[in-house]
Amino acid sequence: MKSVEEINKKILSGEAVVLTAEEVVKLAREEGVKRVAEKIDVVTTATFAPMCSSGAFVNFGHTRPPMRMEKVEIEDVEVYGGLAAVDGYIGATQESKRDKSFGGAHIIELLIKGKNLRFKAEGKGTDCYPRRQFEGFINKDMLNDFFMFNPRNAYQNYAAATNSSDRTIYTYMGKLLPHFGNVTYSTSGELSPLLKDPQMLTIGLGTKIFLCGTEGYIVWPGTQFRNDVRLNEHGIPISAARTLAVIGDAKKMNPRYLRAAYFKNYGVTIFIGIGVPIPVLNEEIAYYVSRSNEEITTELRDYGKAGRPVIRLTNYAELRSGWIEIEGKKVKTSPISSLAMAREIAQILKRWIVEARFTLTVPVKLFDEHRSLKGLEEVKEAEKFDMEAPTCVNCGMCVSVCPYDALKLVNDELSFEKELCTECGLCSDVCPVGVRLPPL
Repeated sequence: MKSVEEINKKILSGEAVVLTAEEVVKLAREEGVKRVAEKIDVVTTATFAPMCSSGAFVNFGHTRPPMRMEKVEIEDVEVYGGLAAVDGYIGATQESKRDKSFGGAHIIELLIKGKNLRFKAEGKGTDCYPRRQFEGFINKDMLNDFFMFNPRNAYQNYAAATNSSDRTIYTYMGKLLPHFGNVTYSTSGELSPLLKDPQMLTIGLGTKIFLCGTEGYIVWPGTQFRNDVRLNEHGIPISAARTLAVIGDAKKMNPRYLRAAYFKNYGVTIFIGIGVPIPVLNEEIAYYVSRSNEEITTELRDYGKAGRPVIRLTNYAELRSGWIEIEGKKVKTSPISSLAMAREIAQILKRWIVEARFTLTVPVKLFDEHRSLKGLEEVKEAEKFDMEAPTCVNCGMCVSVCPYDALKLVNDELSFEKELCTECGLCSDVCPVGVRLPPL
């Protein structure tokens, strides 16, 4: 048994033994899992794949005079502005109004590269934010904040895809030829982070990671996270299961480790490079990090049929061989993620740790609560909701406009003295939650 604290001491003293996920598979074959547990301190994992549920928060800075930016565009790509006055969120899959093959992913990549981009903002104009329009150029050095926040990355064991129909279809899994013409897959197999710690025994809230060339953090279970799936004989989920929500400083990212992309007839997406260190704390973790491509099972699904039924099970050794058999037919396979880039990221993270530039974190919380995945039912009718009558939240906003002290804060709670109220009406449009004032 080891602890993260003990491993960090070894990292800082230059004594830690670190292997990539591929290297540890080889060691386990040669010397066994027990030897891995005794000898290895950290295993680095990685993936570089299209991850649509990605984006970046931006604070543009206040204009002169100030404005509340409600409609925002960068190079004709809409930026979500339903936040504070000059905050926005660039969604990776948001498409340009002029070119559907260009979108938020390209904006993020170009900003990280330091490019100057055309920026437009509109607002209705208010007393405190009187400006209504702004147009100019921005780059990352002009921004107060520019940080990546991705709601769903690093999918655990996403299924491979094929197409039994009689026509070519274009999907987020790429171009699928008719009559089982090809197979595509996305997961990096034995390098993939959540396949090397499939029960997430070491990965959780606060885990420090490699994110697009800099340090990032896991901040929550990703959207569509589920852990109620079937496991194979090695304890690894057979179907798509857990995901990660991650965050990192986009100003410090290296554009080599992310890449804007467009999938024909599907849309814009972004390749994200993620590396996760797994501390080898015990023999159970050593067992999981040592599982090979042959031992990692996944589903092959038919995108040519409604519901995308499972055709058969396969493994990553078979998928990466370049061929798979479907109903007696030899079918060509190809990844849509980059194994070469994943391998590079795992090596970089290994080097950071060996050079004591990167230490491990103990998760504040593990993501071990039972979670399943719901579909969206098509509900045509529902009982109409009624707005509840607003109630005072004791903010005190009305107190300073009352000239007669009928409204006041007593022990930080709002008090109203009816006999002092003249019904002057100064408070009638003040309450931010809609309480009728004065409360007569």
